[in-house]
Amino acid sequence: MLEFTLRSDRRAVMISGAGIALAALARPIAKPFLGSSHPRRPTTVPATPRNAPRMPQTALDAARFSVDPALLRRALSALDQHSGSIKARDRIAIVDFTAPSSNPRLHFLDVMSGKASRLLVAHGSGSDPEHTGFLERFSNAFGSNASSEGAFLTGDYYTGKHGRSQRLVGLDPTNNNALSRAIVIHSAWYANDDMIPAHGKLGRSQGCFAVGENKLSDVFNFLGEGRMVFAARA
Repeated sequence: MLEFTLRSDRRAVMISGAGIALAALARPIAKPFLGSSHPRRPTTVPATPRNAPRMPQTALDAARFSVDPALLRRALSALDQHSGSIKARDRIAIVDFTAPSSNPRLHFLDVMSGKASRLLVAHGSGSDPEHTGFLERFSNAFGSNASSEGAFLTGDYYTGKHGRSQRLVGLDPTNNNALSRAIVIHSAWYANDDMIPAHGKLGRSQGCFAVGENKLSDVFNFLGEGRMVFAARA
């Protein structure tokens, strides 16, 4: 993962303040994948309460260093909207599907430490039927093989046809079929870094968030269970 740290004194102070505020909101999550070949039951999404807490403005300002500001604001708004379901709020992932698949467009933001990183991620073949490398459309429909937009809750780990994988629960009307469609996080050869110099783009998934084969453990370790992945176009 290509990682960098917000180094200016001003940003360091902002991140420190955000970390203190968010520490009270973050709860412990389950350990990463332990290698079980028996999937657990799907994650249950609790109802969202009223008056959900908001992330500090300092977190928003600092994260702009990595992510398009408009997309970041939408992601944080979704985090507030779904705060009853998303218990761990110290880290979030944002997929900027405005960028082509040749760009590292899966952004990881750790508000507590002030670190950000990003890596390559594939989109669905139904979202890019001509295989241009750009996502053309979203879909929540069964059989579409397309990527969906909206807020996802990271669920449990299992071993399936793509090997180690993590379930995702769609929290919005635009992605609420994700669990039934088996839209998950998994690794794939067609999402490896060497696809870019060879082909200028990644291969396509069936709507899943496919990452490089040597990146999957990094993704699982960062997100764990109970955190948000927000996917959209800026």
